[in-house]
Amino acid sequence: MAGCINKQNEISPFAPNYAESSTWVTKPEALTHDVDVFYVYPTIYTGTEPKNMDTSDPSLRRNAAGLLKAQAGVYSPHANLFAPFYRQQTAATQSMSAGNEGNDPFKDPLFLIGYHDVERAFDYYLKHLNPDRPFLIAGHSQGSMVLIHLMRNRFKDPELQKRLIAAYLIGYSIPIKELKTYPWMKPAQDKTDTGVIISYNTEGPNAGPSPVLYPGPVILINPLNWRTDATPAPATENLGAKFFNDATGELIEEIPQFTSALIDPEKHVLVVENMKTPKSKQIDFVNLGRWSKGVYHRFDYAMFYNNLSENVHKRIESYRKEAGK
Repeated sequence: MAGCINKQNEISPFAPNYAESSTWVTKPEALTHDVDVFYVYPTIYTGTEPKNMDTSDPSLRRNAAGLLKAQAGVYSPHANLFAPFYRQQTAATQSMSAGNEGNDPFKDPLFLIGYHDVERAFDYYLKHLNPDRPFLIAGHSQGSMVLIHLMRNRFKDPELQKRLIAAYLIGYSIPIKELKTYPWMKPAQDKTDTGVIISYNTEGPNAGPSPVLYPGPVILINPLNWRTDATPAPATENLGAKFFNDATGELIEEIPQFTSALIDPEKHVLVVENMKTPKSKQIDFVNLGRWSKGVYHRFDYAMFYNNLSENVHKRIESYRKEAGK
């Protein structure tokens, strides 16, 4: 596919035109809810050339569509689902070192190509698809990174703050110290507060290094008991894990009371223990690809799927109550 020259003098695929329906993973033809969710998929592109995802690639388009069930299915029963394709940075150029080797990944020119796509999609969404409805924003991994940057740059606007039900920015770290610079970015404190950020990173005990963790306190909440301290949540509070084939959206297995969870206040991470053994061999907690032992990043949604979905409903209801609707 032909493309344009980026700042590194490399060819990137053409930027999506969000006036075209083909540039959206999903965009409902008819609205069935009074609230929306704007969802951004995680890293699915691992190739070496081009260095940003070609959004016309059929296999990548199918993969993004699979995540509409594997992740965005948490939100879609409760809100109209909008999800743009974007020229995300390939995993092949992302650092897997803890703390990103001291570099700021938000300044990477390859990341910014994808970010600016999503920013344009969000602008189009606000202008043409949702001029006044309240909404959630939601993502995972690189998708959450993009939305973190969007909140930094765009949500100083009081009108957007007023319409934001919640931001589920899962699978990446947001340092508390940054909130002095971006005071409109507020951590969730319980299970029903609104206009807030829900975030966590999942690991097992004694996990290896992770590139999505940052030193020091971060926005962090336990998705089983919705506490921000180290109070453990037993597996009985886990309403059900749902494991999908992310590339196809096929449900592999649902496991009630799958795991307990607690916040590690020193490592600033969500630790899962006492996990049940899945029946399916497709669910593998040992061979984690490029992720270190015990870093369950790819299962951030799956392990708490039903709890997340219930919480989305509760926050929407809380927002309606606050708005007098």
